[in-house]
Amino acid sequence: MNWPTPRDTAISVLVLFSFTLSASADTVSIRADSWYPMNGDPRSDKPGYMIELAETIFGQHGYEVDYQNLPWERSLQSVRRGNHDCVVGAYEADAPDFIFPDTPWGYDQSAFYVDNDSTWQYEGLESLSSVTMAIIGGYAYGEAFDAYVQSHPEQVQSLNANNALEQNIRKVAGGRVDVLIESPAVLEAQLQDMGMSGQLKQAGTLGDPVPMYIACSPANAERSNQLVELVSQGTRALRESGELERIMNRYGLDTW
Repeated sequence: MNWPTPRDTAISVLVLFSFTLSASADTVSIRADSWYPMNGDPRSDKPGYMIELAETIFGQHGYEVDYQNLPWERSLQSVRRGNHDCVVGAYEADAPDFIFPDTPWGYDQSAFYVDNDSTWQYEGLESLSSVTMAIIGGYAYGEAFDAYVQSHPEQVQSLNANNALEQNIRKVAGGRVDVLIESPAVLEAQLQDMGMSGQLKQAGTLGDPVPMYIACSPANAERSNQLVELVSQGTRALRESGELERIMNRYGLDTW
């Protein structure tokens, strides 16, 4: 029997390692919690407009997109460490150390929602003193509100799960908390999916609309800069061609 020499083994490992690098280089991995219509079920023919934008832009350059759901905090941690390439639906405040394109993928504004029988209305941070709130772990809601949450943990239930919004809706509807904070587009889509349209009402908005992005790993800066440059150029090209409008219209949304 001819046993492999150390040199043969080394060459085999090198070939395997090179193949792994080559294969991974052709795939852009995206992780995020479900936040439809921005991003949703990876198995759906409508996985979210940000996923369709990513697939279209990266696909034009020979990349495949590997998109899966993870809780938001885990998504940020994984991408920050370089285990995956990017998150979608990120505010700059969510991950200021990440690498962002110069073109956002829309704008969003957080709003407060309560049960239809509630008379509470958001009128500034001082009005929060009388309510309990449900939020999603790792989300950035704005500097002042985030500071309030940090200093009043007894009023806040923070959930970090793939179905965090669904659970928060059920908490408000069931009277276990008074208020939840969410994007109006995302909240309405989730209520429709749960068969609960019209069962919560808006009770004020938090801050001004802010841009949302695909944001990529600071651990792999060279690769991330290349990816976000493709995004910036590709988004402009999709706008000029009308493809951006077509994708947005699939989700009942206007272009920004």
